Amino acid sequence: MATKRKLKLKSPIIGILKVIGILLLIVLGCFIFYRKQINDLKKIGYSELASKNILLKWKKEDVLEIGKNKTLNIAFESEAYKEKYFDSYSKIKYKDSKYLIENINALIKKGYNNEQITMILYHGSGEDVRKFAKRDKVRYLEEFYTTDYAKIKYYDRYVKYMDESREDEETSILLVNLDMDKEEYEDPIAVKDFSYDMLVNKHRKLEEKFQPSNLVKINKEDASDEGMKANRTAYVAFKQMKKQAESEGYHLVINSAYRDYDDQTEIMETYRKLYGDAYVEKYVLKPGFSEHQTGLAFDIGSTDTKVFANSDEYTWIVDNCYKFGFIYRFKKEYEDITGIRHEAWHYRYVGRKIAKEIYDKRLSYEEYYAMHIEK
Repeated sequence: MATKRKLKLKSPIIGILKVIGILLLIVLGCFIFYRKQINDLKKIGYSELASKNILLKWKKEDVLEIGKNKTLNIAFESEAYKEKYFDSYSKIKYKDSKYLIENINALIKKGYNNEQITMILYHGSGEDVRKFAKRDKVRYLEEFYTTDYAKIKYYDRYVKYMDESREDEETSILLVNLDMDKEEYEDPIAVKDFSYDMLVNKHRKLEEKFQPSNLVKINKEDASDEGMKANRTAYVAFKQMKKQAESEGYHLVINSAYRDYDDQTEIMETYRKLYGDAYVEKYVLKPGFSEHQTGLAFDIGSTDTKVFANSDEYTWIVDNCYKFGFIYRFKKEYEDITGIRHEAWHYRYVGRKIAKEIYDKRLSYEEYYAMHIEK
């Protein structure tokens, strides 16, 4: 019977396998150690890419000491990262915007400190800041940009308007944001989309084909004439307001509501024939610039008198319209801001939340819009 022979590896091969085994163990150990370093950073909020670059730049201990920091995270993800600006990145408040790290680098280079850079970032888009960073350093940045709704792109307009008008900084910011530094109807902003908080005035124009959403016919019993239309939500709010007024002995009626572009053109030409160009220029809005085209505005009257401003209904609606989402749109005290003479009869639907804040704080809609909507 043949004897089986055991296969024995030659000693050099065994040595090689041992070396390979050791190397694999080292590689595995290094990988485990590396993943632990990455995970330590990810646990406190850094991305995979940022964590890798933090390790490559030997900044892990510094980053762990600082903790979670969105600006640092973006910096380590960016090819624009500069080691010498590490400390500034960690102290500049994060802003979700395009070109963030490139803009921070440019502003540091211009000589702005960390607080000023944060201020600049929070008053404009990435593109706005990018353009601003190309100009010479602004010496008195804080005089405008401590105001929340100031815009970095309007810096030169603020300075010019303040110098020419002698208004204070906050007033200059407000009026420039509203384009009040421009002539009426000059280079208007195009308003394309319907919304309940939309602003239409002599500086913001609706397109000729613009039509509000959910137009409905106004019931005969709510209007002084047949065929009127309005936005459904605004009309429902009016009916609620009318019902409440009637329960207290007051009688409201809609004298005018939605008017399209052509309707406003016809009105303008009618008044031009009757009273001339000077009257139209002063009292009649050009087509596209009237709130009536939004379907959210109503000219309201009393069924008890033709002079609404002298009626009990006027007194009631001034004190109560905000409860139903309406604002007294063109008050006499706001004429310099709205650019429209006082209209006791004109009320605009904006929703209850906005209407109450405007009523409580005694603001024009332009002021509210500049401060809270178009920041």
